[in-house]
Amino acid sequence: MTWDPTQYLKFAGERLQPAIDLLQRVPLASPGTVVDMGCGAGNLTPLFLARWPEAKITGVDSSPEMLAKARAQYPQASYVEASFAEWRPPEPVDLLYSNAALHWLGEHETLFPSLFSIVKPGGYMAVQMPRNFAAPSHTNILAAAEAGPWAPKLLPLLRRNPVSEPGFYWRLLHGKAAELHIWETEYTQVLSGENPVAEFTKGSALKPLLDALGAEERAAFEADYRARIAKAYPKEANGSTLFPFRRLFILARA
Repeated sequence: MTWDPTQYLKFAGERLQPAIDLLQRVPLASPGTVVDMGCGAGNLTPLFLARWPEAKITGVDSSPEMLAKARAQYPQASYVEASFAEWRPPEPVDLLYSNAALHWLGEHETLFPSLFSIVKPGGYMAVQMPRNFAAPSHTNILAAAEAGPWAPKLLPLLRRNPVSEPGFYWRLLHGKAAELHIWETEYTQVLSGENPVAEFTKGSALKPLLDALGAEERAAFEADYRARIAKAYPKEANGSTLFPFRRLFILARA
């Protein structure tokens, strides 16, 4: 999968707000090392630097397109192009932070304990993941994928429920963490523009399916999906579109 920073950042404010909310819950006063796992275009780098100007910030992402944008805009940090399923820092870190990234990986039962093991005693792992997969924005991806001749190509790519319920993560971490907080928030996002929910998912959940198709099939599949989403999320009287979006948060102290 390749990333399109321009498409993804069309909704930068909506994507950034959960990250800000999680960051405000991290109680560290002066961490020496901060790792942003799945840093994307580096949107959080200025927030880390503003709060902890002396910290060494390292962003890790597998997308060269996203990292190119991050390096150009925020050269104060270091960036590593690597799979965040496999990359590990040379030494334990004070803060391992991940915003809207770890749901792209499987095997959470081993991934989360592995990531938590690289946090220093007294440090924190802070994670946010979308958990909106039962909403029409995501169920209609499946419906559209099943509805056309592209189904054999798309169905093997679908990850129907990549994030488990909160209790799953509590059971993984509670015996390892000195302190553990897990919560969910549903954001009522108010979007503008033509069929904005389809535009939102086009920059994230829909992207790997579009990438898997040739131009003609891609256009037909996207048109099918967009028609479904326009019905599922109609405009309000003032022209806005309401897009409720649930997110899962984990804050664990080592």
